[in-house]
Amino acid sequence: MAKKRKSKASAAEVQGEAEEKGTTEAEPGNKKGKYRKDKPWDHEGIDHWKPVSIAKEDAPSGGLLLEESSFATLFPQYREQYLKQVWPDVRKVLAEHELAADLNLVEGSMTVRTTKKTWDPYIIIKARDMIKLLARSVPLPQAQKILDDEVYCDILKIGGLLRSKERFVKRRQRLVGPNGSTLKAIELLTQCFVLVQGQTVSIMGSVKGIKQVRRIVEDCFRNIHPIYHIKELMIRRELEKDPELQNENWDRFLPHFKNRNVQRKKMKDKKAKKKSKDVFPPQPMPRKEDLQMESGEYFLNEKEKQLRQRVAKREAQQAKSAEKRRERAKEFEPPAPAKAKKRKGQDAGETTQEMAQRLAKKAKEAQPKKQRAKSELLL
Repeated sequence: MAKKRKSKASAAEVQGEAEEKGTTEAEPGNKKGKYRKDKPWDHEGIDHWKPVSIAKEDAPSGGLLLEESSFATLFPQYREQYLKQVWPDVRKVLAEHELAADLNLVEGSMTVRTTKKTWDPYIIIKARDMIKLLARSVPLPQAQKILDDEVYCDILKIGGLLRSKERFVKRRQRLVGPNGSTLKAIELLTQCFVLVQGQTVSIMGSVKGIKQVRRIVEDCFRNIHPIYHIKELMIRRELEKDPELQNENWDRFLPHFKNRNVQRKKMKDKKAKKKSKDVFPPQPMPRKEDLQMESGEYFLNEKEKQLRQRVAKREAQQAKSAEKRRERAKEFEPPAPAKAKKRKGQDAGETTQEMAQRLAKKAKEAQPKKQRAKSELLL
């Protein structure tokens, strides 16, 4: 019992000493906060996400980096001519940050690496992004902006988002818009540089803008038109200017677009073919050799075959010349005599007296009954 009391007392003494020194130590059984101490440089007002800027004067004289870091990327063949022209300028831009660059035209690759004089440890990551953008057809004046601290980039692969190649081409063109108008509107609203090239989309700008552009591109290939996002961004842009609405929910101002099932033309149902009720399968089509065996051509030698072909060709020529001869002879045949037209209601053998009697009878039938009776009384 005495030993237990002594251990408890020693634990209380240690805790009291720790409180005097300003350390917050946990329970004796828990070693998690054993060596945890307050940091004099850490306080509530500090911004942990503030970017740290490094100048060339801050680096030690002996150099900051102990090992060499390098990154390489491949470029397509159609970029070779452009990269050969601008590579001296690429080296000049990277030399400002004490970086080295190599262009290998045999392998088709670009490489960037650090040197002993490099003072910024993160600049090699920025240089890697720069050569990636150059490989994706971004011009050098735009690609070198990635070396700034506040500019970031994202290369979005869109090739595997759709299976159908025709649908992929249509939706990629929908993203670009007529004469690039849709892409220009996205760039103005997000303050980002966007380049659609092949199966990738290169984006440069702030982190917030890159997220917005990425969402627009992905939704475009999910069959959601970019104009909906452009309308939403325009409304958000106006709402940000109002200081009274900064801490309020903007859902009541933003448009909510519903999915509409558009009625399309129904395809006509093709008539189902009647299945044959035959028990046995149909006879196979005869081969070329079978047809030659039936005609006897299969057993002829080469000279006999050529002779038969010449005979058949001559017979065809004779038949065709005879047909042309008949067509030319038709021009000299006299025209057929014109047939006399029959008069309406008159036979060919009717005499003049018979015709007079027929007309009188027809007129008598056409008279009314009362007039007919008077004429009969007069007679």
